[in-house]
Amino acid sequence: MDLVQAKQDVINWITGFVEQPHPALNGWPPCPHARRARQEGQLDLRVGVADPYTDLMNIELGRFEVIVMIYDPREFTAAEFTQQIQAVNTAFLVPRGLLALADHPDAPEIVNGVSMNQGQWAIAFVQRLGQLDAVAKTLAQRGYYHGWPESYLKELFEHRQDPRS
Repeated sequence: MDLVQAKQDVINWITGFVEQPHPALNGWPPCPHARRARQEGQLDLRVGVADPYTDLMNIELGRFEVIVMIYDPREFTAAEFTQQIQAVNTAFLVPRGLLALADHPDAPEIVNGVSMNQGQWAIAFVQRLGQLDAVAKTLAQRGYYHGWPESYLKELFEHRQDPRS
């Protein structure tokens, strides 16, 4: 795994897709707060050294809003990767007010015909749960989730307050 290339691929995806308004998302970018976090130095990209469960069980955000852990997707099937993220969330992260969200190239995340996946790397996004809930509530009030598939939103809000209610 080329560590420099992996980080560059993820940054290119963030700046070229995640931060960009998309017509299929009602003109919203996939993550409306990504640009600010990146520009303010609140985004930390790291390459996983073990497996997601081991790497994330003691992770601390420190001054960062988001830590992006990058893994070679050939090391874990999509099911294994997702299971490890779910297990570490339940056992360690959620009780500490953190949440990891998984993205694996072999687990398509489609919203209104748009693939939300990075596509090359398996990724875990670690954020503060309270901050995610607050931002999601504001976005919901502004219509951000309107038209998103219910099945996708159900997974997205696992371990979280559904901001639409």
